[in-house]
Amino acid sequence: MNKETKQEEYRALEAELKALILPQDGLISNMANFSAALYSRFDFLWVGFYIIEKEQLRLGPFQGPVACTRISKGKGVCGSAWSRKETVIVNDVHQFAGHIACSADSNSEIVLPLLVDHVVMGVLDIDSTAFDYFDEMDRESLEKIVKWFASVVY
Repeated sequence: MNKETKQEEYRALEAELKALILPQDGLISNMANFSAALYSRFDFLWVGFYIIEKEQLRLGPFQGPVACTRISKGKGVCGSAWSRKETVIVNDVHQFAGHIACSADSNSEIVLPLLVDHVVMGVLDIDSTAFDYFDEMDRESLEKIVKWFASVVY
């Protein structure tokens, strides 16, 4: 996907989510619709949320193949994004020390924390079958959307 097309898709996704996500629909329903909208717009292997519960990331709504159900803080890409409180992009997950391989088809990943008053409530995890898929455009676009999303659902 070229840069212009990708940027157009992110703009369309943002508009779609702003029409779709409503506080009164609750956290789980909104996460489910968010995951479905993102998954259907891009050719990702996996899109989903992990929610902090009892000091672990617990699997939340997602689209794609089966996934790991629990992740500890600091473990894997998701746990790293949680502990760092920042987006983590991994161009080749096979080179990431401690990567948790839920699917052998995953080759690159981006994980964004859901921050509310500097507290991580969960993470959005996106996997691609392509190496080096995620770039600064993905980071900037997704961070903007995730920041908005967290402000609506929490």
